[in-house]
Amino acid sequence: MSEPDRPSFSDEEYRFLRHVRFGELPPPVRPDERVELSETEPRRDYPEPVDNPDQRALGWGG
Repeated sequence: MSEPDRPSFSDEEYRFLRHVRFGELPPPVRPDERVELSETEPRRDYPEPVDNPDQRALGWGG
């Protein structure tokens, strides 16, 4: 099965459709307004280990 013909829009029409859908975009952030991200705590990909075998069997955290 072939796809139906899609209408082709010009750049100006795409610009208008984006404006209708999303509204006015905020101004871009200038380089002097940017801040460096610094993590305060280590990332936790895994839950804390569980010492109690009953809790471990049930999947409960410690």
